[in-house]
Formats: sequence, C-alpha cells, structure tokens
Amino acid sequence: MIGHIYFYRLKCILRDKQTLFWTLLFPILLGLLFNMAFSNLLSSELFSEIKIAVVDNAEYRENSNFQEALSSISTDSEELNQENPDHVKLFNVTYTSKEEADNLLKDDKIKGYIHFDNGIKLIVKKSKGLSQTIIKGFLDDYKQTTSTVYRIISEDLSAIQKGLIDDVSNRVDYIEEVPVSKAPPDTIVHYFYTLLAMACLYGSFWGLKEVTSVQANLSAQAARVNLAPTHKLKVFFVSVLAAVTVQLSIIFLLLLFLVFILKVDFGNQIGYIILTCIIGTFTGVTFGTFIASIVKKGEGVKVGILVGSSMAMSFLAGMMYLNIKIIISTKVPLLGYLNPANLITDAFYSLYFYDTLTQFYINTIILCCIMAVFSLITYFVLRRQRYASI
Repeated sequence: MIGHIYFYRLKCILRDKQTLFWTLLFPILLGLLFNMAFSNLLSSELFSEIKIAVVDNAEYRENSNFQEALSSISTDSEELNQENPDHVKLFNVTYTSKEEADNLLKDDKIKGYIHFDNGIKLIVKKSKGLSQTIIKGFLDDYKQTTSTVYRIISEDLSAIQKGLIDDVSNRVDYIEEVPVSKAPPDTIVHYFYTLLAMACLYGSFWGLKEVTSVQANLSAQAARVNLAPTHKLKVFFVSVLAAVTVQLSIIFLLLLFLVFILKVDFGNQIGYIILTCIIGTFTGVTFGTFIASIVKKGEGVKVGILVGSSMAMSFLAGMMYLNIKIIISTKVPLLGYLNPANLITDAFYSLYFYDTLTQFYINTIILCCIMAVFSLITYFVLRRQRYASI
C-alpha cells in the first residue's frame, strides 16, 4: 500500500508542469544569466599589458641600463617563457618620435610616454589612472635603484667586483605568502551557491502541495484521503518522501549543470556536497509543510508567503547584494544562523574555502535542527485537525 501511494504521488508531482518549471527550469535560467553577467565581469578584470611609447632619441639610445630594464618587463622573450610559462608583459612599448608620441597620447592609443630630456620624464594625459600609476611606479623604482647603485659605487669602487649588480638584479622577497585556505577567495561562486540554496527552498512548493492533498477542507482529493482506511498521516509522510525524491533529483540536476556546464567550483569533497544537498532539500520541503499547516488561508496566499520568504532569505544570504551578508554577519549574526538559505550557502562555501569542516558541521547541524522544528510543528498541527463533516 505504501509503495502504491509513493509511486502515485510521484506521478502526480511529475505531471505538475508549473511547479517543475519554478523548481528546475527557473534556477537553470537564472544560473545562465548569472554566468553571462559574471563572465563579462571577470573578463574585464583580467590584466592586459599597458600600452606606452618611448621617444627614441639620442639620450635614450645612450642609456643601455634603462633599455635593459624596460626590455625585461616588456619583451615576452623565449627565455622568459621557459623560465616562467605564466609570464605576462607589463608594457607594450612603441618606439617613436616625440611628435608621434604626443599624437598617440592625444588619441588615447597609449597611456603615457617616456621622454629622455636631461633625465627621465613621464608624460601622461590622466595622472590618477591605474595604468599611469604603474608606469610611474616602474620609473620611480628604476630611478631609486640607479641612484643607490651610483652612491654605493662612489663610496666603494670595488662594489661592482663584489657582485653589486647581481645583488640589485636578483631581489629577495622577504614577504612570504601563506595561504589561509585550500582555495583562493572567490566572491563569484557565492552567487551560484545562493542560487542552489534558493532552489532547495523552492522545494517548499512541493511540501505545500502535500499538505494541501491531505486537508479535506481544501480539495475533494484530500476529502477522499481522509475517508480512506489508511491513516492520513501515513499517506502524508509517504507523499512527502515522494516530494523529497523529486526535489532532490532536481537539485542534483542543477548541481551537475552548475559544475559541468557553467564550470562553478564546488571543491572536491563530493560526499559532503551531496549531504548538503540532501539536508537542504529536506529543509526546503519541510519549510513548505510548515507554512501550509500553520497558515489558515487559501493555497494562493500560502504560495505568496513561500515565494516572498524564499526570496527574502536568498537576498539576506547575499544572492542579489553580497555585502548584505557581511552586514548581517557583523551586525545581526543571529539572523544569519536562523536563515536556511544562508546556512546552505555557507555550508557549500565552507567546503570550497576552508581546510577544516568545523563551519560546515555548524551549518548542517543548525539546518537539521530547523528541519526538525518544521517537521514537528507540521506533525502536531496535522494530527490535531478534525472535520465535523466531509
């Protein structure tokens, strides 16, 4: 009997095309929009070599030291490629006359040009841009290094024989970069994690329908369920299991879409990722049963409450504005721990970012507690419902 009810509810759920659209196709479409928006954002942040010009006059040609320094960061030579395959040119240099350099700068074809006229001079059109700051930083560093070398040589002529030039060329970095996590910080993946959390909460639509199917005052089908010899709570629990099965399948399909099609990085802890999906799905479905059981209004009102609350929780988890999550975590941290969407998102991010599972366990345990509260309230409300006549 239980198996018959389970498969019957599966067929009913799969025939509900409208809810299937909102629980499966809508998150996929939203993921595609996220991907298109963020791919453009990331491409705009990629570094490209800065276009500059150098006035090729006699003073420049006599300064072999500067030519060598400039060549080392603006020539993508075969030797550099062999030493560092990831080498990227800092400058894209054009050697020209001063008049042509002025024209290039005027037409915004270069960010600035270097002119040797009784010393090194930098001519730019906009003095506060990032590219101009990088050019100035290079020239300042060259001037400082050159001045230091000349001062040392003037005090000790044997400094060159002692390896001064090699010491200057081979600089030592005294700052060691120590990674604080197993993955680099990435705010982009957070938006996709909140998308998956929202999809989990959309399982509440199935929970709502399962409660409606056993409330005799809401549908003729529910009236027949209450008249059947099988206890309505048994029917309800089996129906919820069918709803969880469908919603979990949807979540796994969405997860596969995000990982293999959109190339979203979820880390490599597959087991914990699946566990998070399962807990998130149960939380979403029980959230729907909770709202449907305590709200004494029609199905339309309940759907409105579910949509509004799901979107509000997704917003507070940082889906539309990432900084709101930071504000909540610093100003009202308790609100973050009471928000299922935030907990699901943090669970995914902790698996991606942190070396330990402490934060993951905290999030999933709280989610399980919230799920248990939703389930118990639903059970006690439905158990007490009696009808004078059907």
